[in-house]
Amino acid sequence: MNIQWYPGHMKKTRELIQQHIKLVDIVVELLDARAPKATINPQFDDLIGHKKRLIVLNKADLADPEITKEWVKYFETQGKAVLTFNAKTDPPKRLLDAIANVGSFVNQRQQAKGQRARAIRAMVIGIPNVGKSSLINRLIGRSSAKTGDKPGVTRGKQWLRLNGNVDLFDTPGILWPKFEDDDQALRLAFIGSINDDILDRYKLSRHLLSTICENYATATINRYDVACGELDDMMEAIGRRRGLLLKGNQVDYDRLTRMLLDEFRAGQLGRISLERP
Repeated sequence: MNIQWYPGHMKKTRELIQQHIKLVDIVVELLDARAPKATINPQFDDLIGHKKRLIVLNKADLADPEITKEWVKYFETQGKAVLTFNAKTDPPKRLLDAIANVGSFVNQRQQAKGQRARAIRAMVIGIPNVGKSSLINRLIGRSSAKTGDKPGVTRGKQWLRLNGNVDLFDTPGILWPKFEDDDQALRLAFIGSINDDILDRYKLSRHLLSTICENYATATINRYDVACGELDDMMEAIGRRRGLLLKGNQVDYDRLTRMLLDEFRAGQLGRISLERP
């Protein structure tokens, strides 16, 4: 299943990051806890350079907690600061404290120069649909950033003052022009980082069921009362159990595939991770 998606506005976001990276002290990189490796944009290393970085494994409530622990250890062994987070429910102080810790060098340097403390300037980056807007809204305590289930809905640029100690520069989600790894592209599609409108949802849903059955065989039984087996048979059985039928008693595969993808993304099939370190 060949997947490529690189809207024109993403090139502008890359340029935006290049223009503003020199203004920030640290970078907060959001990854999806279900697929941390897949959601790393390989272009970020060049864009960020040697800036200190905080890795945030967002949507941790949707991921397998034991595998998330493995990812935390993986990043820590690389010498990276890492925080698991749920942007919808976790207290903002957890993230603000982590930013302050990674950026502590700023005011140590200010103090050494005999200068007053200042706010730590942090840039938030990530690919589409890893939850940046929800995280920003959580931090500022209101719903001002445009959020939605479609990737790439965050637009524009903005500085946000948080608690007087952190200034946050928000950027839209950005992918890279060509996916070399088909499995990585599939994982990005599963979590909604690639626009569904360009995809064959039936093939994508089959791939998703295959992936779930490989590691979480009871998930489809618990959710749909359908055991893992031949994928086309599973699709039909789930559609019939959910009553997703057209005239003539045929399964409505358009509604079925949308339902499967939506329910996986919302965590309704359980806490599922798509990859291990």
